[in-house]
Amino acid sequence: MAGPHLWLRAEVKPSEHRTALTPEACKELIGLGFKISVESSTDPSTKRCYTDEDYKAAGCEIVETGSWPTAPKDAYIVGLKELPEDTSPLEHTHIYFGHCYKGQGGWKELLARFRAGGGKLLDLEFLTDATGPPPRSAFGYMAGYTGAFVGLDVWCHRQLKTEGAYPSIDAYPNEEVLFKYIKPRIQDATAGAGGAPRVLVMGALGRCGRGACDFLVNAGIPEANILRWDLEETKKGGPFPELLDVDIFVNCIYLAKPIPPFITREMLDQDSRRLSVVVDVSCDTTNPHNPIPFADKNTTFTEPTFQITPSGGAVVDVVTIDHLPTLLPKESSDRFAADLLPTIKGLAQQEGHPVWGRALELFHKKMEEAQTA
Repeated sequence: MAGPHLWLRAEVKPSEHRTALTPEACKELIGLGFKISVESSTDPSTKRCYTDEDYKAAGCEIVETGSWPTAPKDAYIVGLKELPEDTSPLEHTHIYFGHCYKGQGGWKELLARFRAGGGKLLDLEFLTDATGPPPRSAFGYMAGYTGAFVGLDVWCHRQLKTEGAYPSIDAYPNEEVLFKYIKPRIQDATAGAGGAPRVLVMGALGRCGRGACDFLVNAGIPEANILRWDLEETKKGGPFPELLDVDIFVNCIYLAKPIPPFITREMLDQDSRRLSVVVDVSCDTTNPHNPIPFADKNTTFTEPTFQITPSGGAVVDVVTIDHLPTLLPKESSDRFAADLLPTIKGLAQQEGHPVWGRALELFHKKMEEAQTA
């Protein structure tokens, strides 16, 4: 009996270079009887961190870019970020980050496409396994890691009094190249500012927060300048005036329920404010319970920040890029694919597998909620 057919689609989000399935993972799956079709990815703005030739050498079938709507109906369409924006019915079972289960903008419209086509969504964000952390945790770590990098770089940009807005950014081939760029900038900026920045990481004990803290340590920020906040520090509930006394605030929480805001727009008007950079790694920009209410729109690799000009104090740069790990696409993809691989193998059991069974149950629950919302 033939194994499951996976169809790795090409990403369409600008600057997205990661992949859910690396050639190494594909080779192992093919050895277990899976069939894997990989859409060609050659557009420079969305080119995968692994080449078509890498996948071909692993035994994958290379197919036309964007051809997934014509894939066999039993194929699982695998991706990471959003599908092309249209209203066409979705007939396949899709495995990706749908961003439609927490009331985000457009959630009902996306689920309506699945209803119209009879397809299903097995959302990568909500895969749960009692035996260990969910696969999304791998991207969570790298999101915090790269988010801290961008926050530091924006702070350096201001301290070095570089003219104009913080410029566009692009993926780095590896961590070595990234650190070769950022470390001299931190040294120069720290010298000009009279000391290293104070950075507060919210959600510091989670995978995302640990990633942010690890980057700060690796970049040479003194431990005394890294404030690690988690449930204990936030149990009294926000807003938290302490956030105004740091240079950089990195939000790494996983928003699972409504909570009071951490910081408000009005708080930024205080003349004594030190805070100048906010990095919202969590990016709940369209969530009605967003704990950073002024972080209400996404920034991009082309325009990484937007500025808030308070009535008092300096401007505040806000970063709300929702796919930060693609700054280090190979490291991020390798981590994620390794974590996801055991769960992907479970597709051979289909709905009988506990992780995929729970994902399907959640999909049906959200479909019902969309109809009554």
